[in-house]
Amino acid sequence: QLQFVESGGGLVQPGGSLRLSCAASGNTLDYYTIGWFRQAPGKEREGVSCISTSDGNADYADSVKGRFTASRDNAKNTVYLQMNSLKPEDTAVYYCTPNCAPSPVGQGTQVTVSS
Repeated sequence: QLQFVESGGGLVQPGGSLRLSCAASGNTLDYYTIGWFRQAPGKEREGVSCISTSDGNADYADSVKGRFTASRDNAKNTVYLQMNSLKPEDTAVYYCTPNCAPSPVGQGTQVTVSS
């Protein structure tokens, strides 16, 4: 059974950067598209990105386009989300999901953007 562990979150000032990691176990990621979702308190879960299985192409939500970049290292069974120019509205718990489905399988990692 595929399991994910997200890491890399933390507290950062507006304009700062973080790189989130999503380490998978239980199965190889090679055959899965991988989504990043986020959920802030009192808000609905929002899709952030979806990265393809092989060529690394990804789609992004308009709210993060040009600031976030998803990537994957299939050899390490890990997917990443590089987040630049962070804004307070990016504050949320971030999850990675298989098949870009809005159903987290891990605990997520908290990202807080605040001065």
